[in-house]
Amino acid sequence: MAKTGLAEEPRNNRPPPTEAAAQPASATGLRKLAALAEEFAQTPYRPSIPHAVLGGTVALAETLAVLLTGFVTCWIVIGSPLPSAGDALTLAAVALALFVAMQALNAYDLSALRSPVSQTLRLFGAWSAVFVAALTASVIVNFGAWQSLSWLAAWYLVAGAVLAAMRLATSIQVRRLVRAGRLDRRTAIVGGGPAAEALLKALDTQEDSEVRVCGIFDDRDDLRSPDMVGGYPKLGTTDDLVEFVRRTNLDLVIFTLPITAEERILQVLKKLWVLPVDIRLAAHQSKLRLRPRSYSYIGSVPVLPVSDRAIGDWDVVLKWMFDKLVGVVALVLASPVMLLTSLAVKLDSKGPVFFKQKRYGFNNELIEVYKFRSMYTEMTDHNATKLATKDDPRITRVGRIIRKTSLDELPQLINVVFKGNLSLVGPRPHAVNASADNKRYDDAVDGYFARHRVKPGITGWAQIHGWRGETDTLEKIQKRVEHDLYYIENWSVFLDLYILAVTPFALTKTENAY
Repeated sequence: MAKTGLAEEPRNNRPPPTEAAAQPASATGLRKLAALAEEFAQTPYRPSIPHAVLGGTVALAETLAVLLTGFVTCWIVIGSPLPSAGDALTLAAVALALFVAMQALNAYDLSALRSPVSQTLRLFGAWSAVFVAALTASVIVNFGAWQSLSWLAAWYLVAGAVLAAMRLATSIQVRRLVRAGRLDRRTAIVGGGPAAEALLKALDTQEDSEVRVCGIFDDRDDLRSPDMVGGYPKLGTTDDLVEFVRRTNLDLVIFTLPITAEERILQVLKKLWVLPVDIRLAAHQSKLRLRPRSYSYIGSVPVLPVSDRAIGDWDVVLKWMFDKLVGVVALVLASPVMLLTSLAVKLDSKGPVFFKQKRYGFNNELIEVYKFRSMYTEMTDHNATKLATKDDPRITRVGRIIRKTSLDELPQLINVVFKGNLSLVGPRPHAVNASADNKRYDDAVDGYFARHRVKPGITGWAQIHGWRGETDTLEKIQKRVEHDLYYIENWSVFLDLYILAVTPFALTKTENAY
């Protein structure tokens, strides 16, 4: 297990802190951390690569390699660039069977990808078994796909050599990523004392573990929770941990508190559930013995899953691809309307066409959101200290139209496609000082910041259910947040498609849009 990086040269390179992080805490609302925690938060790093994504990428590459070598050897040996229907079916079946066999052998786990010799032998054995099984099945059913023994021999040998070479190259690249810290799971431990020390020792004995413990957070005083446990520093309290996670993009939080300390665990969980982080409860010292499948494992250390980040691993990739592909198409289709709207805004009143405003984005980070300007330039409210209301004198003639129809939101496609800080679908980003009934949103709604566990979106589940526009009452913001949380917990690509399809019809309901 990797030790904390405070006393060593940083293993990762993160872009410079955001504008919010660079300003004084009092100006941004950031909680001031203890010196050691602040030092770690300022240490540059690059985001980790999810292990599932790495393994899936290798699996896809090897499957495609089997297919490609099959087509190429068929072309070279038989002389036909396109195999027959039976040959093509057999190629696909063999590639799929190898993928299933390798999954069963856990050959795409990180530990396997780092062991080229043993895994190459395992891969070659799986490839041989799959090939023989496919050959036998094809002969029995007489597909006619195996008429050329010379092609068979060529495919078997070439594909085997290519797969072995790919495994070797993969292991080299994985080791480079490990040295660069790109596969680390940045981890914090909640709770000190003997329980934390036992957990840390268990994690330290794991071979090839990518868990990188940053430090320990505990609410107890120094007598019950010392400053150093198992060689790792105490960085603060659980309140400090909330701010620490937001500023360091932590991947994992492990509780060492005993399961019997229910009230204390619930108190801490209430603070942490709003964060985009995996939460586990250490079970290596628990007297409660559950079935092995009830646990998840960090190496061989058992932990109980408490909470997972809302959208992680391959879901992040799917949502990113969805946003980019659909976003580009939407931007192209909307460009004539955007040009006409820009012209109307410019002719209606003096000032810039676009209005830029700071809003809360993923993990509470400040982002700059683009909109068409709908207010008179001298009356624009960049801090949203006063929400727009019916017959608001600050809004221009064109502004009333584009706000009613939500055309003012179209420039946010630029955020989606080019900046990547917005999604097409997600909780709407709120302005920093937005309030309802004279209360800031985060004071008005318990667990408000849980909506920031995913990227905000141009449209969302709340908007298509009528909770858009003015939020002048506590009920309106409460309902919006409830719908946002439902979306986060039930996200899928199909849900995003449904929301996008329904959004144009939802825009016809303009009673709350001013």
